[in-house]
Amino acid sequence: MRHLSTTFLLIQIMNGISFGAILFLLSSGLSLIFGVMKIINMAHGSYYMLGGYVGLSVMRWTGNFLLAILGGALSIAIIGLAMERFFLRRFHLQEMAQVLLTMGFALIIRDVVFLIWGGDPLSLSVPKFMQGSWHFGTITFPAFRTVAIWIACAVALGLWVFNEKTSWGAKLRACIDDREIAGGIGINVPWVSGSMFALGTALAGFGGVMGGPFFGIHPGTDFELIPLAFVVVIVGGMGSLRGVVVGSAFVGLTDTLGKSLIPDLSYFTLFVPMALVLAIKPTGLFGRG
Repeated sequence: MRHLSTTFLLIQIMNGISFGAILFLLSSGLSLIFGVMKIINMAHGSYYMLGGYVGLSVMRWTGNFLLAILGGALSIAIIGLAMERFFLRRFHLQEMAQVLLTMGFALIIRDVVFLIWGGDPLSLSVPKFMQGSWHFGTITFPAFRTVAIWIACAVALGLWVFNEKTSWGAKLRACIDDREIAGGIGINVPWVSGSMFALGTALAGFGGVMGGPFFGIHPGTDFELIPLAFVVVIVGGMGSLRGVVVGSAFVGLTDTLGKSLIPDLSYFTLFVPMALVLAIKPTGLFGRG
């Protein structure tokens, strides 16, 4: 009995880590957008949902999961770039206008999804090598969830290299620290901001395709996941890649273990630690004041 309980706990921990991997793909873009542009983007969950639907359609047309990922990420990047260029750029540091505008876009995207794909839950299939289960000692775990963890790790490493080791990363850090000074030394702040907004939305679209086999795809996914994404970036610290990694792991594990062990208190176990973190450090674990 003890062995079974240990196995169950280990499986739930793996489930929590894999859920955290998907949350990382969603939340890293949200944190990036806020860190550079100080935009509170309520439509970010809608980018995730729409990316999943686009990936599903590409998968049906081509049967190629890689093309589904590229189609979901690139299409949402284009939509995000247009949204930033023609709408959000006008409302820098106007939080209420940002919230209302992005909430409006979220509702528009939901209506478009209903119109094109309908309201029934849909499922996104994965390549054969990602199907089935892999064995780790006494644990049997879905292959796709394991692959998703490694993909999230690779994305985190790529973002770290981009941020710390490239000239674009240096420009990005300068814009985060002080937009006015960055513009004064010759950095094209609007171009950097637009590019980062497109990258952030592309990560959300990518997350939507990767999350499709996890949760299925249905209208409502956007508002189910966006609160968790905000918890991630609030706990970790806005604009901090390290904070998103830690926050995603925390939320993924806390949400999964809470729902499996004490389902009646699942929201309590998630939001009370967040409140405690904010009470002790209002900028989040790795945020800067």
